[in-house]
Amino acid sequence: MLAGLKPSTDIVERRDGQRFEPAHSDYYRGRGGRPLKLILQARHDLLSIWREGDYRDKVSSMTLFGRQLVVVNSPEAIRYVVAKRHENFERKTPQMRRALEFLLGDGLFISDGETWKQRRPLVNDIVHKNRLPFFGKIMEQTAGEMVRRWESLAEGATVNALFEMAGLTAEIIARSVFGRDLGEDAANAVSEGFESYQALIDSINIGYFLGFDEGLPVLRTPKLRRSVKRIHTIIDKVVEDHLAGRGDHDSMVELLVRRQQRSPELKLDVVALRNEAATIFMAGHETTAATLTWAWYLLSRAPWVEERLHEEIDRVCGGRAPAFDDLDDLVWCKAVIEETLRLYPPVPFLARQAREADRIGEVDVKPASLILIVPWLLHRTEAFFPDAHLFKPERFLPGQKPIPYSYIPFASGPRVCPGLQFGLNEAVLCLAILAQRFRLRLAEEHKVEPQCRLTLRPRGGIPVTLHRR
Repeated sequence: MLAGLKPSTDIVERRDGQRFEPAHSDYYRGRGGRPLKLILQARHDLLSIWREGDYRDKVSSMTLFGRQLVVVNSPEAIRYVVAKRHENFERKTPQMRRALEFLLGDGLFISDGETWKQRRPLVNDIVHKNRLPFFGKIMEQTAGEMVRRWESLAEGATVNALFEMAGLTAEIIARSVFGRDLGEDAANAVSEGFESYQALIDSINIGYFLGFDEGLPVLRTPKLRRSVKRIHTIIDKVVEDHLAGRGDHDSMVELLVRRQQRSPELKLDVVALRNEAATIFMAGHETTAATLTWAWYLLSRAPWVEERLHEEIDRVCGGRAPAFDDLDDLVWCKAVIEETLRLYPPVPFLARQAREADRIGEVDVKPASLILIVPWLLHRTEAFFPDAHLFKPERFLPGQKPIPYSYIPFASGPRVCPGLQFGLNEAVLCLAILAQRFRLRLAEEHKVEPQCRLTLRPRGGIPVTLHRR
């Protein structure tokens, strides 16, 4: 009997000529009416609980242990939730709040109400598009350092693309958020702390489904405490240095400090500053690292796309390294990244909790219900993206535009990721700089498995060999 409840995931991956269907969970085919099996499957792999019929333009509702779940997979209904009725659906779910509160406190990612309204404009200013050229120089320099390090390795050297990209984006965000005082060891420590934290967090807050509207607190085990302490110790030291006048003048944290000095009513004490710094670091490092890792996997399996990428880089940049000023001309590089974000959105579940009763499409919503907007489903719906499971960057070339609210890798509405342009520019620029000099090859026999914890990563990373162009 228990053997029938044991969760497992079947992965689909197909190649036929120049048609590539990258790795994804197969459709769920379990019998209906078995909530315990569905919960266990979700805890094992949130991506594998969806039936073929879920990948359609619709709003659907189900009840799990007395809790209403509403899956919103229709662009117009998504617009209603994230924009028209934002205030009723702005609150993150108990799962997300409980999963991150120990680490991020009241940071922007999980805050709501007045705290969110006060902090959001502050973070918007810090990552404003006018500051992107400054950050672009940091991206160029840091990616260039990785090129030189890879060049010091033997031809065909094996590395794990996920760990390499995590190190790269951690260093970029560390220099952008904290100035140049952090250093490689501390940046790696924060990165490893986030990785450990993710691995220790459950995908489901069972208490929420058992009737606790706020869910149950996460058990703070010694391992979890060590991961959080590792991160907080480093970030606290940097914030305290900035408050003492020893910060980098151009860093994001220094901007937070100066804003607090001008506007003390914001009450950005050391803890609040740390929470926002940790939030920016997590969002800016983890999501871009995962996107670049998935991009290397896709290019390795689709060499005809990679060839076009190399042609564009050579034409635009010649023999010099790609730079921030080239981004407008690197349209195929950007299309590759945007298609990567479609297939593997960094946060594949955008879940909200209804404050009050409402109606989404034809579904009546109860207070405290779970509202699920699932980019993993939305981006793979045929009605919005023909050949939805295939890797086709050309769908994002100039002149091609997705249906509004059908493509939301950075969320949408008032809670759209404030670092959208930072992350997108970073991914395109780093891809171009590294791809100009290297091909990354994944072994044919390696089985790639998408894994959703707090973010979407390939399980175990992507082991690749480095080959000079």
